[in-house]
Amino acid sequence: MQTRYGHLTYCTNIHAGEGWDDHFTQLREHIPAVKKQVAPNQAFGIGLRLSNQASIELAKPENLARFKHWLKEHNCYVFTMNGFPYGGFHRTVVKDKVHAPDWTTPEREAYTIRLAHLLADLLPGGMDGGISTSPLTYCFWHEAQQLPGVFEKSTLHLLQVVDRLIQIKQATGKIIHIDIEPEPDGLLGDGKAFTDWYTQYLLPLGIPFISKQFGCDEAAAALHIRQHVQLCYDICHFAVCYEDHAGTIRRLQELGIKTGKIQISAALKAELPDNKEKREATMQTFSRFNESVYLHQVVALQQNGQLKRYPDMPAALQDAGDIAVKEWRAHFHVPVFEEEYGLLQSTQQDIKKLLDIHLQQPFTSHLEVETYTWEVLPEEKKLPLTESITREIQWVKGLLGEEK
Repeated sequence: MQTRYGHLTYCTNIHAGEGWDDHFTQLREHIPAVKKQVAPNQAFGIGLRLSNQASIELAKPENLARFKHWLKEHNCYVFTMNGFPYGGFHRTVVKDKVHAPDWTTPEREAYTIRLAHLLADLLPGGMDGGISTSPLTYCFWHEAQQLPGVFEKSTLHLLQVVDRLIQIKQATGKIIHIDIEPEPDGLLGDGKAFTDWYTQYLLPLGIPFISKQFGCDEAAAALHIRQHVQLCYDICHFAVCYEDHAGTIRRLQELGIKTGKIQISAALKAELPDNKEKREATMQTFSRFNESVYLHQVVALQQNGQLKRYPDMPAALQDAGDIAVKEWRAHFHVPVFEEEYGLLQSTQQDIKKLLDIHLQQPFTSHLEVETYTWEVLPEEKKLPLTESITREIQWVKGLLGEEK
């Protein structure tokens, strides 16, 4: 839905089902019910997640025509897509496979180009569209000496997508941007890693490539890249990394790098008591979120101010006795409308800080709530799915000063 501060929706990666028929069934069940509660008198935007399989199936003319008819019938539109998970994302062990195939492969490139063509077909006129995607690859898949080559290969595949996006704009007038989504242990793990890659790899490799492809000068090539490659600011991911939100936004603006989408999401955190019994109780609470489907990277703040990183919750729990650590933050997307989880808290305050910056000076037109862990939450935190989605969107509308 359109708000004063951008289009607001939720990401449909919350819904299980990897084929298009299964996903469309979920959309038909939940979207009208959510819209009735949060946007009864206006068009409702959809943050569409398509697996590779679903994207192939939706690209069939009869499926695409049927979906477009359904969107019109229900006064809905698609303006953003989640192109991060390529394959299965529910009811299977996902873990680091969420990055596969990564940006070193032609499969990731082809999948993203297919999403771009679908989005260009679905996107209303006068609106830009965004596709969030993996932070290039998973860092633990590569040796340190391989990383320069990994950066270069990934960037070249991404530039092939930029080439196609420029062609789409020239043919249709529609602007589609790829929104890179940093997350802990991604090759681009935080805001600094993203901006370093942008200035050290994307622009140096991309400017001559785009200049040659389109016969334009370097300044025009740089403008093309900045328009079509942007940042997906996932608040959960950045909070886990103890990001200075104001500093990151300021650096992006200084470098002329755009933010394509804010993903409104919350992580888990807790200060770790010195008292042994209280510390053990805190760890016991964390262990209740140690489930087997998704990666739950933990970033610990040490007494000396340095960060200590664990690739998943089990590794962190094994190191629970490290008294040099004073705080944990865990990559577990929890409902944005709750701040207290027993002895733990959420990073809800990071959402408020980031959106306050946005309210003062809007820096994107795409706002997407992304909590996909409802099936793996502790039982007492689970709610009926439509109710969960509605509560999250209503809570965000409140922060934006919109009527609930």
